[in-house]
Amino acid sequence: MTSVSELLEVAKQAAAAGAKVLSSRDGNALDASNKGAAGDWVTAYDLAAENAVRDVIAAARPGDSITGEEQGTTRPADPTGYRWSIDPLDGTTNFIRNIVYYATSVAVADADGVWLAGVVNAPALGRVYYAARGQGAWLEERGAVIRLDGPLSGRTGQILATGFSYEPGIRSEQAAAFGTLLDGFADVRRLGSAALDLCMVADGTHDAYGERGLNEHDFSAGALIAEEAGCWVRRPRLTSPLDGGPTDDERLDAWTCAASLELSGKFPV
Repeated sequence: MTSVSELLEVAKQAAAAGAKVLSSRDGNALDASNKGAAGDWVTAYDLAAENAVRDVIAAARPGDSITGEEQGTTRPADPTGYRWSIDPLDGTTNFIRNIVYYATSVAVADADGVWLAGVVNAPALGRVYYAARGQGAWLEERGAVIRLDGPLSGRTGQILATGFSYEPGIRSEQAAAFGTLLDGFADVRRLGSAALDLCMVADGTHDAYGERGLNEHDFSAGALIAEEAGCWVRRPRLTSPLDGGPTDDERLDAWTCAASLELSGKFPV
């Protein structure tokens, strides 16, 4: 049986490989194109980073399945039951504009869909967030390793992090409900990377994060990191990519949230 520590080590190596690609960012070589919605971009770096991540996982764990944002699902002939969820570049618009909030996100789940290990490597920030189930959440930054324990309960000036859909109809609904969502918070941040927003609840920068319409690869690693930091976390119950899901309607209806327990009631059911 594979230990969560072994899986975490592979996740760290894979995320580092993707982040190394992102670290070579050249504004003249982005080759950016639109994936459909006006704000949904892909670059040459998304594709190269996903290849780098997949190469590490395939070399270390050839029997595992992989689902990635850009290249879909790879399922071996005799799968182990473990599945990796990859977002090679979470925050592509930030990356294109040279805004530092972007990262490579890598997570792995068992055959029952339980997330076991996750890493979010943000090269422009010099931060690596990681967690393995039952082993806490951690941040490596400037040579230091810090255990994460979530936001400080009851502090004044609480900050909500969120994001908005690329779909105009959904965005209009979000705008109409925004005042209610913000009630009780002093301010709001919209950083453009769900993986990092979740990690920044884990490290206490944000007090809460909630967003509707995320894909699994957006939250898989960050949600585990927040959970292992002791935060209340709500993941969407989405149909697995291995089963052809989720549908757009299923995804757009679902919320991903993380916060201290006292703030858990702030988000729609």
